[in-house]
Amino acid sequence: MKNILMIGTGGTIASGQTAEGLAPELDPSRLLQDTPRVAQLCRVDCLQLYSLDSTNIRPCHWLGLARAIRERYDQYDGFVISHGTDTMAYTAAALSYLVQDSPKPIVLTGSQKPIHMDITDSKTNLLDSFTVACDGRLPGVTVVFGGAVILGTRARKTYSKSFGAFSSINYPVLGVVQEGRLVPYILPPAGPAPRFFHALNQRVSLVKLIPGLSPAYLAFALAESDGVLVESFGVGGVPAGDQGQFYDLIRQAVDQGKIVVVTTQVQNEGSDLAVYNVGHRLKRDLGVLESYDMTLEASVTKMMWALGQTRDMEKFKELFYTTINHDLLFL
Repeated sequence: MKNILMIGTGGTIASGQTAEGLAPELDPSRLLQDTPRVAQLCRVDCLQLYSLDSTNIRPCHWLGLARAIRERYDQYDGFVISHGTDTMAYTAAALSYLVQDSPKPIVLTGSQKPIHMDITDSKTNLLDSFTVACDGRLPGVTVVFGGAVILGTRARKTYSKSFGAFSSINYPVLGVVQEGRLVPYILPPAGPAPRFFHALNQRVSLVKLIPGLSPAYLAFALAESDGVLVESFGVGGVPAGDQGQFYDLIRQAVDQGKIVVVTTQVQNEGSDLAVYNVGHRLKRDLGVLESYDMTLEASVTKMMWALGQTRDMEKFKELFYTTINHDLLFL
């Protein structure tokens, strides 16, 4: 039998009802008591790393997860991480950059309803996750939820209440779990050995454009950050005309060594700054980067990871435009 490590971080799956709403309180061993079929698949050790609502997850917790996996990597055939759904996509993307080329499965899962409820998706998601972790044909970081297996860099929570909460953005699902068996659609090649990284720069901000947004918001983000992700409209650009201060602010920031990346508010198909004048000028004249088909979650965490490795613009650009765990297809 395979040896799997289950790492608990809290989330809805581990929550109990309190007078002030749901709050995490159950550890992984308690979750497994309600999922006895897991014991038929593998031997499981449990590690309670955090007990957090995933709203409270921060970059330091991603580093802690990566460190816990690194310290125990040789002892196990795979890893299952129980996590809250609200920031699971960020954690999955961050781990994709902190633990690269893993030949072993690192599976994140959770639930929309706590495990103690009569109607819950938690038991199915847990069993499916251990099925994928034991199977071993889908290496690296994935999210297993609602029967789907999604790349860690492509997952996004797209439903706030439904059991099929996660979608794979700009990339097919890797497979599905049906009747206790993994049916893979894509078999990504396994890396020869894992590469662990130990640094993230969390001085990264996101500015979401809305019509009429004051340039002061961008100015504040640029002043407080080493890197800013601008979530723009359509294929990408920033307001011009009487709001031309956006260009001036970005030019000044880039001259000061700040990193500016443009992404899009449109969920599917990605950015292309070359299409319109409002985007073309950014790329041609100001040295702004773009996220292309990367998800927002991957863009944010990849910026943190790349800035954790270097502050040099050219080296950052090389890292950001290097495809990792299939996060970037179109350049």
